[in-house]
Parts: sequence; C-alpha cells; structure tokens
Amino acid sequence: MAVTPNNNSEDNYVYYNGRKLRKGFTTGTTATAATVAAIRTLLNQEPQETVTVHAANGKTAIFDVEQTDFDEQQASCAIKKDGGDDQDATDGALIFATVKLRDDNEIHLDGGKGVGRVTKEGLANKPGMPAINPTPRRVIKAAAREEVGEKRGVDIVISVPEGERIAKLTYNPRLGIVGGISILGTSGVVTPMSESSWKHSISIEMNIHRKRGDNTIVLVPGNYGEDFAKDELGIPNAKLVQMSNFVGYVLHETQRLGFTKVLIVGDLGKMIKVAGGIFSTHSKDADARAEIMVANLALMGGVPTAFLRKINQCLTTISMIKMIDEAGYQEVYQMIADKIKLRAEKLLAHREPHVEIDAVIFSRESGFLAASKPLQEIKGEWQ
Repeated sequence: MAVTPNNNSEDNYVYYNGRKLRKGFTTGTTATAATVAAIRTLLNQEPQETVTVHAANGKTAIFDVEQTDFDEQQASCAIKKDGGDDQDATDGALIFATVKLRDDNEIHLDGGKGVGRVTKEGLANKPGMPAINPTPRRVIKAAAREEVGEKRGVDIVISVPEGERIAKLTYNPRLGIVGGISILGTSGVVTPMSESSWKHSISIEMNIHRKRGDNTIVLVPGNYGEDFAKDELGIPNAKLVQMSNFVGYVLHETQRLGFTKVLIVGDLGKMIKVAGGIFSTHSKDADARAEIMVANLALMGGVPTAFLRKINQCLTTISMIKMIDEAGYQEVYQMIADKIKLRAEKLLAHREPHVEIDAVIFSRESGFLAASKPLQEIKGEWQ
C-alpha cells in the first residue's frame, strides 16, 4: 500500500455520502515511483525496499517496491497501484518501469506491454504514441532527471502485465486506445467516488467525434439506451456516446465542442427526470419520477384523482407504464418526450452555437414509447 508521510491527516481522506474514504494515487504517480526505484536500483546496483516520490500536486507518497530485477545494464521495478477506497479497475495492478542508461543526456519515455497505444485524433497524445498522458509524462521525466542528473540520459519503458485485460473495464476501447491501460493523473492523487475523471473521459470521446468531422451526436445514458438506438433505430455505433447520469454536463459539452444537432435516446426511468428539469439523473441527486408523471397526467385533463394517487405510489416507471397502458393514457409519453427536448434546448439557449435536440424514450419492458418528432423522420436523419 502507498502511504503519505502523515497518513492519518484529514487531507488524505474525503467524505462521500457520510462515508470517510481514503484517497489513493494515480497510475501516473505509481509509474513515477517505479521509475525512480528502477533508476536507483541501476545506479546503486542494489534493490530498493521503498521509494518516496512527489505526485503532480506536490503531495509526498511512499511506496513499497514489489518486485526488482537488475543487472549492470538495466533494472526493472514494480509498484502496486493503490487507488485508496476508489472503485478503480487499475487498483492493485503492478506497474513496472524498466530503465537503461543512454550514451547521451536525453530522457526517453515509452510504453511497453499493457500500456495502450493511441489510434485516434482528439486525445492528449497523437496517434501512435503510448497512452502516457502529458502530466504523468512530465512528472516521470522530471523525477528521472533528478535521479540521473543533467549529464546522463535514460530510456524508460512503463509496462503493466495485466493492462490489456484491465483496459476492457475502462473507457479506453471507446477512445481508440488499444493494447492496454492509460497512465493518467493530472493531480497524481485519486479522490474516491470522484466524477471528474468519468466526465473527462466522456468529453474526450466527444472530442474524438468532432476531430473526425462530426457535428451531430447521439447521447444515451448507458447500455440499454445504446442497444435500443442500435437495434431498434438502426443508428450506427460510431454515432453513439454514453453520457451516464451527467445529462446537463454532457449537453453543455456538446455546445462547447461545436455540435449542432443532438439526439437523446433513453429509458423512461432516466429521461423522465430531464422532462422535469433534472439534469443529473442519479438517484442520489434527485428522484421525482412519480411527481413528474403525475403532473403530466394531470395536465392531460380528465384523469381521475384516484388514478393519479396510484401512479404517485408506484416505485418504478415500469409499474407506471403498465397502469398507464391499461388505462389508455399513453398520450402522456409524447408530452414527456416533447418536454425533454424543450428542457434540453432551454438549458443551452443562452449560448452559441444553437443546438437542435430531439429525444426518443422507450421502456425495456414494452419498447418504444414516444419521440419528439415522427420516428421515421428520426430514423431517416440518424441511420
């Protein structure tokens, strides 16, 4: 486990929903520690038990060296990634640095087995480069320079033996990063349950679409929306981006990046919140599904109060849909789809460029429910 010199300090913890969670360190900080350990091993010709480095934000971290292999020409050290209490696919992975002194004073950094390669424009690194992001690249090189001095150079190769397997659990396949994980971290410290890195990954994916010339995009909350868009609407996978619960954030990003046309495809359980002006759809932030459904049914006129009370007592939109369909009040779905479009466009109305937004809602149980324009038109525009 990696530790900070004052591991009990409140700076090393974050509070989330009433829980005290320990912070950890990024793959970038871990790779820096492996690099420093390997250089010291090579120069001193003896293994290191621990290594102390500075994360990108200046925080000091002490790591145990898990594995060491060296001779007079090169050295390799492994450090275990410690993500703290974060739910991180890379937590516990061994990150290796293999170093070899050069004949000049250049410091060369590359990725080996299990470190991904960039294949698409729009990322921080150009196609063909290893997925070692600019901040960890800078920190690793600076730490190496401090170890070898100004007159010597070193070749550094970062590798993650389990990287290719772990990468399947990350955003890398969607971002066109192949063969492994990324070495990441703008601060060098992992904050448990932080949404910032997740949002950043979505922004990167959308930027890839823009770099290839797209000015239209289809947003889905998750796998259900993605499957419906592909299987029922015939929309190619290349047009789709998963926005998770971050509807408002992602809509603002579409405008910032210059998209002019957006289609939102989602299950009623998520998207009904947007119809009520809720743009962060996780249940921890808001849940007014019953209230929004009751309000729209009431606006139809003629719906008995007793029926509205029954809808208000429903725990899921699936049970609402069953009652609504049996009573013949399906018109409410169209009202909700129209309001999703209205609310989303209103959110972006005060800035340029203008973004035209349409919405399709469905149920996993009963299929298509409604769209903000005729379904055949949507298929024609987006297939």
